[in-house]
Amino acid sequence: MSRAGQPAESSDLIDVDELIAAYYDRKPDAAVAAQRVAFGTSGHRGSSLSTSFNEDHILATTQAIVEYRAAQGITGPLFLGRDTHGLSLPAERTAIEVLVANGVDVRVDSRDAWVPTPALSHAILAYNHGRAEGDPGRADGIVVTPSHNPPRDGGFKYNPPHGGPADTDATGWIADRANALIEGGLADVKRVRHADIDADALGEYDFREGYVADLASIIDVEAIARAGVRIGADPLGGASVEYWALIGERYGLDLTVVNPEVDPTWKFMTLDWDEKIRMDPSSPSAMASLVSRRDEFDILTGNDADADRHGIVTPDAGLMNPNHFLAVAIDYLYRHREGWPADAAIGKTLVSSMIIDRVAASLGRTLLEVPVGFKWFVPGLLDGSVAFGGEESAGASFLRKDGTVWTTDKDGILLCLLAAEILAVTGKTPSQRYAELEAEYGSSAYQRVDAPASPEQKAALSKLSGDAVSASELAGDPVTAKLSHAPGNGAAIGGLKVQTEFAWFAARPSGTEDVYKLYAESLKGPEHLAEVQEQARAVVDAALGS
Repeated sequence: MSRAGQPAESSDLIDVDELIAAYYDRKPDAAVAAQRVAFGTSGHRGSSLSTSFNEDHILATTQAIVEYRAAQGITGPLFLGRDTHGLSLPAERTAIEVLVANGVDVRVDSRDAWVPTPALSHAILAYNHGRAEGDPGRADGIVVTPSHNPPRDGGFKYNPPHGGPADTDATGWIADRANALIEGGLADVKRVRHADIDADALGEYDFREGYVADLASIIDVEAIARAGVRIGADPLGGASVEYWALIGERYGLDLTVVNPEVDPTWKFMTLDWDEKIRMDPSSPSAMASLVSRRDEFDILTGNDADADRHGIVTPDAGLMNPNHFLAVAIDYLYRHREGWPADAAIGKTLVSSMIIDRVAASLGRTLLEVPVGFKWFVPGLLDGSVAFGGEESAGASFLRKDGTVWTTDKDGILLCLLAAEILAVTGKTPSQRYAELEAEYGSSAYQRVDAPASPEQKAALSKLSGDAVSASELAGDPVTAKLSHAPGNGAAIGGLKVQTEFAWFAARPSGTEDVYKLYAESLKGPEHLAEVQEQARAVVDAALGS
């Protein structure tokens, strides 16, 4: 019997001392694919226990980033932050050793506390405001986080001066250089021991104050306060814990941090779909304990460990499907942000709901459909040509009230506050508003299924093309498109999407875990969705040789 959604037990917990000891003791072999530096959709991730995220990886990757930014002519400060994972503090210290030895102006949190990904993106953009593109004095940053991944994992992500996730050209160069440095025995890595670093060698920045003080420029916090919306915010043991407390205090909100505990074992979590501890605020299993409290607040919210994802719980519907909330958020924002450019597009990933397409059409807005990965929204958010960018995996950001950039990375805190604003302004919960959208555009049956896949199988899946599908119909409807490239920007999907007027499916390998993701949606109901999924699995099984 599955234990998904059940409280974690002692046998589920990591040994933090063992995890950290392995970080320093285990040495990767660059000849072993699983032990090489590899950037997925958002940074290098792995575990010290599987020799895929260790001190040598961070030494080499940080040196590679130093060399990359030098080659790009970037001489400004580098903002550095970490989340609450057990490997994040050791990795941050390793990075500091290399950055200081290379003479980089490093800015760390002035409170020596955790830094959410959106706060780091916000800091980069705030520093670079008014500086022309190409100005060598612009800042960039590193955030040490594996996002929602299990407690045994570590992650390391580089954000260039545009403030968002680095593109594949940058990450490819950094990964190749890092692996070369490991193969060379780290001989070309400059390093100074952390204990020998003078206090004045590090610059400081109050990430929390910079972020929280600016929220009134993007969220109608006064409306939330006036309406007395009762908010329960669960950081899920992540980096947003102290941010939520300050937000409530600063803006006079009726806001309770329902779980202020931080523990690198995450012993307070309920188990995810695969009986692992995973801080995914879009997962009903991981959010089970929060959903059980849905009647205690008007809006309940959750964030993952670096707060770049959001989960919205309402009394009337429980945990909202991320697609549902994205559709509601888009519909609300484009009708209530008069300062936004009239021609600003709506950005969505191609595995997000068809309901968003219907909403975009009703608003008379251009829909920009891109591959999975928030990096595709960065240019549009920067120049205001895209006012909202969102992913089905519960990651999104949008423009300030005046139509200027806020963050170019996902902001889970922001989307949670937006849920409270929607209720305050409209008098309806986001789930009630979504029910109205479905009544107008059709009822969506949507599901993403994760299944195990080896690196070799993932590689095969990433090379799928429309030729893999010979059928002209999908679950009884004519196929209207077989896509291996996104219609919004022509970029490769890294998988396949097949669609009809009323349904679609997409298959792609995960960039961070050894699974593949099968997405499907039908506007004809659950039974039709099951037919779509059955046909989709046949295509994937053939590609994987199953």
